[in-house]
Amino acid sequence: MAAKKIKVTLVKSTIGVGRRHQACVRGLGLRRIRHTVEVQDTPENRGMIHKVSYMVKCEDI
Repeated sequence: MAAKKIKVTLVKSTIGVGRRHQACVRGLGLRRIRHTVEVQDTPENRGMIHKVSYMVKCEDI
């Protein structure tokens, strides 16, 4: 059975936010605005998404 995935899109620039928030965005694999990646639905990824929820849009797949 395949692991659940979440589609995450960066919708706001990381300029002017803290280094830890920039690191979370980088850790999710996002590089630029409107870049979309699919990440596994793990507690670690959920935590990163929650921390930068004001910058990203996510949806279940």
